[in-house]
Amino acid sequence: MLGFAAGVMIAASFWSLLKPAIEMSEEKLTRSRNRIIAGVCGGLAEWIGWDPTLVRILYVIISIASAAFPGTIVYIILWILMPKKPIA
Repeated sequence: MLGFAAGVMIAASFWSLLKPAIEMSEEKLTRSRNRIIAGVCGGLAEWIGWDPTLVRILYVIISIASAAFPGTIVYIILWILMPKKPIA
């Protein structure tokens, strides 16, 4: 339970950093072609204007802090819900 609470606290603190970038973004949230598994972290990075490696590292840290299971479920849900980025 402590791991889940820590993950929620970390996610909330990162949300306060992400909120201004998300509000300014006019781009649609899509899975990236710059991908390691499914392009979810790369797509989030492109959407908020961050480096994809930084987003991947933060995702791993948050997943580990929340006992990994919720992070895996969230990734799978985003994989299903986020459309692929069209080929330009």
